[in-house]
Order: sequence, then C-alpha cells, then structure tokens
Amino acid sequence: MQTETHTTHAKPHKPRHLFERFEGMIGMVMVGAIVLLAIGLIFGIVTTGDTTPKWMQ
Repeated sequence: MQTETHTTHAKPHKPRHLFERFEGMIGMVMVGAIVLLAIGLIFGIVTTGDTTPKWMQ
C-alpha cells in the first residue's frame, strides 16, 4: 500500500480593505450614534422646558 504525500502550500492572505477591518464594529457605532442622539434630544427638551418647537407655536 502506498501513501501519498500531499503537499499543500498556504496561500498568502490578501490585504484586507479598511471597511473589512472595521466591519464588525458597524453595529456598535450605530448603537452609539442612536444613544448620542437620544441623549441630545432629552437634553434639548429638559433645557428648553417646552417640547413644542418655537416655529410651531
């Protein structure tokens, strides 16, 4: 019985693009943006004392 020797050569990794590097963080960035917008909205409502915009009064 003969045994075959398999010669496998590892392919070099191709360079990853910038978007591919940070692809996993997109969800966290979106959540952070929503939280910051919500904090800004609450801060704006609290500091003005009125929820109706001035142009609607």
